[in-house]
Amino acid sequence: MTTIKGVLFDFSGTLLRIEPAESWLRAALAASGTAMAEAEIPHRAAALERAGALPGGASPAELPAALAGLWESRDRDAGHHRAVYTGLARQVPLPGAELYEALYDRHKTAEAWQPYPDAAGVLAELHRRGIRVGVLSNIGWDLRPVLRAHGLDRSVDACVLSYEHGIQKPDPRLFSLACQELGLEPSAVLMVGDDRTADGGATAVGCSFLPVDPLPVDRRPDGLRPVLDLVG
Repeated sequence: MTTIKGVLFDFSGTLLRIEPAESWLRAALAASGTAMAEAEIPHRAAALERAGALPGGASPAELPAALAGLWESRDRDAGHHRAVYTGLARQVPLPGAELYEALYDRHKTAEAWQPYPDAAGVLAELHRRGIRVGVLSNIGWDLRPVLRAHGLDRSVDACVLSYEHGIQKPDPRLFSLACQELGLEPSAVLMVGDDRTADGGATAVGCSFLPVDPLPVDRRPDGLRPVLDLVG
C-alpha cells in the first residue's frame, strides 16, 4: 500500500459549513438596509432553502426549467454561479430587488461560514507531519479569503477551484490537476469530501477517498480525525 503523502479536502460540508438560511437572510437584510416583518423572516428563509438559493445548502426541491442549464454549469463559471443562485432566490418574493444580490454576496463572506471543530487542528497536524494539503472545491468564487479569515490557510499548500479551470468534480482532470499542484502522484493522495459522487471520483485517477457527513458543525466534532490515522 502506498504511503499517503498528501490530502485534498473538499470545502463546503467538509472543512466548513454554510450558516443556516435564517441567519443568512437576516444578514443580507441588514447589509442591504431592507426591512422585513419579523414574523415573515423564518417563512421566507425556509422558502429560500426549499428553492435551493443558498449556495452550500440544500439543492432545489424543484429546479426551474429555465435555470437547468446554468445549474449544470454553475461550478465551471463564476457568472453562471451568481446567475443561477440569484435566479433561484428570485423564485421567492422578497421586499426589494437589491436583496437577491445581497444574499449572494453574503454567502461569500467569512462570517457566513463556520469551520468544523476539528478542521484547524487536523490541518495543522498534517502540516506538522510534512503532509501536503490542498483544498479542491466545486465552487464559483474564490474561497481563499474565507480560509484566511478562519486561520486555515496557513496549513494549506494549494487551492484548486473548479471555476478557475472550467472543469468540476468528478471530472478526472481536476483531480489530476490538484495532485500536480501538490507535487504528488495520485496514489499518494487522499481525497476527503462529503459527496460520494463528486469527491469519490478521485478514485478514478488512483487517489484514496475518505467520505465525511455534511452534518451541522455541532453534530460533527471529530469527523476529520480519521484522516490522521491514514497518513504517513
